[in-house]
Amino acid sequence: MLQLFSENIQVIEELLGYTFKNKDILRQALTHKSYSNENPAFHNLCNERMEFLGDAILELFICEYLYNTYPDYTEAELSKIKSYAVRESTIARAAQKLKLGSYLLLGKGEENTGGRQKSSLLSDAFEAIVAAIYLDGGFEEAKNFILKALKDDITELVERKKIFDFKTRLQEVVQSMYNVLPKYKIIREYGPK
Repeated sequence: MLQLFSENIQVIEELLGYTFKNKDILRQALTHKSYSNENPAFHNLCNERMEFLGDAILELFICEYLYNTYPDYTEAELSKIKSYAVRESTIARAAQKLKLGSYLLLGKGEENTGGRQKSSLLSDAFEAIVAAIYLDGGFEEAKNFILKALKDDITELVERKKIFDFKTRLQEVVQSMYNVLPKYKIIREYGPK
């Protein structure tokens, strides 16, 4: 599996649109913990720490991008867009478009249970790739990668107004059907205060 990975580094870089100076960073970004657990040479070389860093970089860039791109949007609107843009399903879809699942280094158990298609593994790998590009080439390179991978999804979210919460949607449906806004009555409250 590792040899196959090494043979495909150039293909992976072409898919990502970034050429790594340090190929080991790319390999680590695509190494799942299950693989490192089964291969002593990869002990502690899985992508979990990179995923942690990549998640923070991704959130920062998305916030900066939304802030600069949509100056008339309120904080609440920007927060809603951000939450959709960085959620697992959105990031996993971007990872699928890049075919990251094909290049993950997985342990036998993950391989046998369809790990290459799991949203959680794909989104984790995407975040680790963000960190890898940041560590190898800096923040601007990471921003370029994120923008290329997610800009269309963000634009679609905003332009098609796909962002809503269920309460807002209920209000819209009731108003369109009955020309009134629903009235809410608290029946009971429970839980921590």
